[in-house]
Amino acid sequence: MGAYAGQDELKRWWWHASGRERPRTDGALDHAGAEWVAASSANWRRAERPADYAVDRVVIHVVQGSYSDALRVFRDPLHRAAAHYVVRKDGHIAQTVRELDVAFHSGNREFNERSVGIEHEGYVDRPDGFTEAMYAASARLTADICARYAIPADRSHIVAHSEVPGTDHTDPGPYWDWDRYLKLVRTSVT
Repeated sequence: MGAYAGQDELKRWWWHASGRERPRTDGALDHAGAEWVAASSANWRRAERPADYAVDRVVIHVVQGSYSDALRVFRDPLHRAAAHYVVRKDGHIAQTVRELDVAFHSGNREFNERSVGIEHEGYVDRPDGFTEAMYAASARLTADICARYAIPADRSHIVAHSEVPGTDHTDPGPYWDWDRYLKLVRTSVT
């Protein structure tokens, strides 16, 4: 782990010292078809991923509320958390933080730096909220992220929020159908 951290630290230093920061466009999307709904800048940190942090994980979340609840708290600067994306039950996707930036979504700084967070509308104890449209849209999004960063579409790299070291969260919970989800991701990977 120390070598990983040291290598990333050197890459970050070089990238920022070189003046090669990528141009930024307000509202630019990383996933085609998503809607841009900006999170408060207090809920993420500017970065130049993957140039300064290697991206090798996708973290799956469930908000314990509605799509609009997630967007509301991500826009709240006092919340101090946001995922990169929010997926609604009907499959609609909002992007709230650019993938090149570090969203505060996992409760673990290293995981935040190396992952893309996807929040899902719903509750961990209500399996009927995990709709076919949600699974399909989220799987296409995850497949797109995996293709962009050469992330293997497996359970070592697509993880539950509850599996992040040091977290006290339980999402996406016991009713998230990992077999179904990973099958959809793998069939969507280009």
